Amino acid sequence: MNLSGIPKTSLLGRLIRYPLRLIPKDAAVPILQGRFKGKKWIVGSANHGYWLGSYEFKKRLLFERVIPPGSVVYDVGGFVGYYTLLASVLVGQEGRVVVFEPLPRNLYYLKEHLRLNRISNVTVVEAAVSDQAGTLSFKEGPSRARGRLAEDGGLQVQAVRLDDLVESGELPEPQYMKVDVEGAELRAFAGAQRLMERCHPTLFLDTHGSKLHAECCRLLAELGYRLETIDGKDLLESKEIFATYE
Repeated sequence: MNLSGIPKTSLLGRLIRYPLRLIPKDAAVPILQGRFKGKKWIVGSANHGYWLGSYEFKKRLLFERVIPPGSVVYDVGGFVGYYTLLASVLVGQEGRVVVFEPLPRNLYYLKEHLRLNRISNVTVVEAAVSDQAGTLSFKEGPSRARGRLAEDGGLQVQAVRLDDLVESGELPEPQYMKVDVEGAELRAFAGAQRLMERCHPTLFLDTHGSKLHAECCRLLAELGYRLETIDGKDLLESKEIFATYE
């Protein structure tokens, strides 16, 4: 049930959300729906839609339908671990999940979610994904979910290139990648160009801004990807792309 799809301004939306305010932010509650139903989630780590299982409802359903047991999934821009946790359940003990997240506060909740659920098939890389490795400037957004790499950023974070990590043997090649990096999409792809040309991972991509969206679509099409939208909108109007190699 897509509870997050009920508008906050509607009477039903207000009635549903009001009692949620009474739940302590440090409480660990079970996720209520989806393939990771029953897994523990810290209420204050993100909005209530996460533990209700209705956050990005259509994308969650697609994720569950597409990712098979035993696969390797990269969660690029893991935030506090929603898709990381879901992917760990989907791939099972024979699979592997690698999550990339640079912000210390997000990493705290991400690691707590892994610890609370005794997850052992996830590797955490404490870094942003970009076109260069090293220390880069990061600009924090209005929420912890919306920070991004930016030259005028006031925070210094570590960054990695996916090509480097795979070609060195440090990480396995991915079959699936969820990418949500708040405007650094092209930089992340530039640092994974050889990986994408060789492995053709299936992509769950969020883009940020119409110009960047068009550039991402053009790049992926040139690499031989077939593009669909996750939210059902026209390709040029959506920001959620499901890309598979043809």
